[in-house]
Amino acid sequence: MPFRLDIKNSKVTWMGSLPHERTDQIDARNHGLYDRWLTAKQPSQKEYEKMPLAMGYFTRQDIPFYYALADAFTVCDQNFCSSLTATTPNRLHLWTGTVRDKRYADSPANVRNEDVDHDHLASWRTFPERLEEWGVSWKVYQNELTVESGLSEEEDAWLANYGDNPLEYFSQYHVHSATNHRDFVARRLKQLPGEIKTLEQQMAASAGNAAERDNRKKQLAELRATLQKYERQRATWGGNGLEQLSARERSLHARAFCSNGGDPGHRQLLQIAYRDGQSQRQMRAPKGDVFHQFRKDVEKGNLPTVSWLVSPEAFSDHPSSAWFGAWYIAEVLDILTGNPEVWKKTIFVLTYDENDGYFDHVPPFVAPHPHWPETGKVTGGIDAGLEYVELEQDRKMVGPLSAREGPIGLGYRVPMIIASPWTRGGCVCSQVFDHTSVLQFLEKLLSHKLGKKVEETNISRWRRAVCGDLTSAFQSAAKEDGPRLQFPPRNEFLEMIHSAKFKDPPGGYHALTAAEIERIRLDSKTSMLPRQEPGVRPSSPLPYQLVADGALNVKRTHFVVHLEARNEVFGLRSAGSPFVIYGLVGPGAMKVRNYAVEPGGRLEDSWALADFEGSRYLLRIYGPNGFFREFNGSANDPHVDIALDYCRSAKPAYKLSGAVRITAVNRDPSATMSLDIRSFKGPASRTKLSPGQRIASTFESPNHDGWYDVMVRLHDFEKRYAGRVETGKWSTSDPAMA
Repeated sequence: MPFRLDIKNSKVTWMGSLPHERTDQIDARNHGLYDRWLTAKQPSQKEYEKMPLAMGYFTRQDIPFYYALADAFTVCDQNFCSSLTATTPNRLHLWTGTVRDKRYADSPANVRNEDVDHDHLASWRTFPERLEEWGVSWKVYQNELTVESGLSEEEDAWLANYGDNPLEYFSQYHVHSATNHRDFVARRLKQLPGEIKTLEQQMAASAGNAAERDNRKKQLAELRATLQKYERQRATWGGNGLEQLSARERSLHARAFCSNGGDPGHRQLLQIAYRDGQSQRQMRAPKGDVFHQFRKDVEKGNLPTVSWLVSPEAFSDHPSSAWFGAWYIAEVLDILTGNPEVWKKTIFVLTYDENDGYFDHVPPFVAPHPHWPETGKVTGGIDAGLEYVELEQDRKMVGPLSAREGPIGLGYRVPMIIASPWTRGGCVCSQVFDHTSVLQFLEKLLSHKLGKKVEETNISRWRRAVCGDLTSAFQSAAKEDGPRLQFPPRNEFLEMIHSAKFKDPPGGYHALTAAEIERIRLDSKTSMLPRQEPGVRPSSPLPYQLVADGALNVKRTHFVVHLEARNEVFGLRSAGSPFVIYGLVGPGAMKVRNYAVEPGGRLEDSWALADFEGSRYLLRIYGPNGFFREFNGSANDPHVDIALDYCRSAKPAYKLSGAVRITAVNRDPSATMSLDIRSFKGPASRTKLSPGQRIASTFESPNHDGWYDVMVRLHDFEKRYAGRVETGKWSTSDPAMA
């Protein structure tokens, strides 16, 4: 059962992260069956390994600032991370649009953290390099780099960038030429020979027990390997530093690795003492201003066109570290809004690289296997192989035990909030996004600004078809008014999180019984389940014109489905779409197929009735923002054509009104039929159809917000259509959810 974690009254924020590598992410998804979260995501810490932490969640009481942020601005609730894996591959998508060096499927996919790091540098083109070529100002802000510079483990957690600026891992940025790192390596090159000699002498003088000998051998091997690594680096530098790089390389280095070197305390920690009830507590925190350079640039109006902020581990909200991140985000907004001239032209996008190991009830849209049609299809312009890792390819990367075949992404949902004068009002945007959506947004923004086409060619056509460019989240005019956020004082907030370290682990969870599962199945509104907060939010118009329908083939051996992402209403702004079809082939058995349709595209696929128990088909189709279709029947379906279409507005005729129309045609020349048609679970209306007769029934959503849910039934044959009609106007979030 999903259960509340309670960040203040339990030590959950001090219990470490859950598994979230490529292997367990793929295993939890289980080819779309989505049923192995508890087995794949068991906590790695032995004392917690039996806790179902993957099913935990927070409420407004736990993270009030993030709720306030969503209340004030726009939350994107269909934002997925880019990859079914951990940190670095997802950040590679955010900074470069890809995880492959070359744009073909045989190029190795770097889907694990260790594939690209300080010792395994990448070299493909990054988005900041394109900004440099286009003459667009940019900068990556962090307090300090992760490349070795002599920080202790605790200092690194509070002060460095946690390895979350992946530009450190690209050879063209020359992170190893950073002054702090070069000075550190020079010191270690002087120290290491003496440390190695001392350890060798200790080993020769004292045999010790087997464990001690093995430990010394391991230490000695590590010291020698480190010495060799630093000697190779020195040889590569040739004794020269940044001054020997080209002007382009120096510019890339300076912009990518902007740190707070101007703050004397930027590499120091201070001690904080506070009272926690009857106990006196102590903790350490940064002495300097982790926003020193960013704050300075905002105050002076020198913020570049594009900025990335990369937090230290302690402020990243990664579960391997206590969740101090709300203060960090609050401080960023306090800095930005502190200069009205800067804020009135600023867009701030908050997101996270991956989901750790926490369950999300929305399965991600993914690419099908490029050679197995039974896993789904894509329209002709898409190469699904670019977004899929086949088993043999992965075995070459990691060997047979850790290798996993599966899509690169999308990964699981992660929060995204867009704060700006054009996203005020506590709105929701439900278009599908991922990390490359940020780059697609910058393409749109910069193309307009520069008066020429700006494109990140690393982004695949599958991703462009499936993921939007964020523009649907914005209102046409800026709003200067809105609720004022309360920015928590730093030390007070840190103390609150730190004091939770001394609480008990979270509780209140239990395994569901068979009887409870049956109750939930029969009543989804049961009080047993966690409930979303009531009410609806203003919801942005989306450029979707989606169609999905189906019918038996002529021989009545297959049910044929067609999927469309039409472009009649929204023209060049039209979005493509992902779809997922679940075939419920028998009790506890399901087949999953994934699809991607480009704007203006159409796909067709068929499902053999023989694959379903008793040859009774049951198909459920899911698309973005509540788009849903369900088809249930058999080879004995009545000879009737049922279809849903969107009603057109009177003026202009190419727009949609928000209503839907069900049409039914009786193709049986000898039988009269009685159809039951029901909308929004209201009472069914019975309609008689004579042979050859055609009828049309129109349904307007009760609140005129475009939401519809219509079911047509004839005996044991059913079709159900649900979703929202996109009219180009602002609407509300799904009223049925709350």
